[in-house]
Amino acid sequence: MRFDFMPHSLPRSHILIFMIAVSFFGLFLVATLAINPPTIEETLSWRKPVIGSIFGSICVLGIITVFFPKQCSAMFHLAKGDRDLSSNEKYLDSHESTPDLKGHHPDCGSFSAHVVRTDNKTFCAACTGLLLGALMALAGTIIYFLGYWHIEQNGLLAILVGTLGVGLGLFQFRFRSLVRLVLNTFFVLGVFLALVGIDEIIQSLLADLFLVVLTVFWLLTRILFSQWDHWRICHACRTPCEAY
Repeated sequence: MRFDFMPHSLPRSHILIFMIAVSFFGLFLVATLAINPPTIEETLSWRKPVIGSIFGSICVLGIITVFFPKQCSAMFHLAKGDRDLSSNEKYLDSHESTPDLKGHHPDCGSFSAHVVRTDNKTFCAACTGLLLGALMALAGTIIYFLGYWHIEQNGLLAILVGTLGVGLGLFQFRFRSLVRLVLNTFFVLGVFLALVGIDEIIQSLLADLFLVVLTVFWLLTRILFSQWDHWRICHACRTPCEAY
């Protein structure tokens, strides 16, 4: 089963702009809620365990996704209805070749910014960062939502740092290698910090669920942005291959 993010009737750029706009509007709403929190009186003792379980499950799914990037990427398919058949693409029809994959990216200069090399090993910078961030966020989720960690008056700071992490993480494709790795780690931690900050300041099940929904949307936007970046690189490349 594949989920087609790109309806054939809409240009790719329109979908990207829409999702980016909604993502940053969500960040704005989170900051607004932090600065002017609504007065909500809730005494739900099970709020933290439920939200912690949901967010922890998202972290676990994210970790699994990191180890199966090709299979998961195929589920979130980008339609190519807006791509024109250029002379280069016509050339590819009869001159295709398959490049080696390193860090699940084509082993070519165009994707050098997407990988981190250590000795004789190559890792995807984004996946490695997301994995580290998810592991740390999962550990933080267990500690915070089980009641062993209280940030108290630092809720606003957590939200501010968290929104910064999400914002930078969405545009991580503009950076290279180690910086890309760090920003992807910061992205996941930013989502976690935003949730913890909102939970601490507002202490509302609805507010927490709103952050969980935003988390899923931010992740989908991050996936779409990454796929668009891959498509953009291969679309501009003049070397014939069947990488993407």
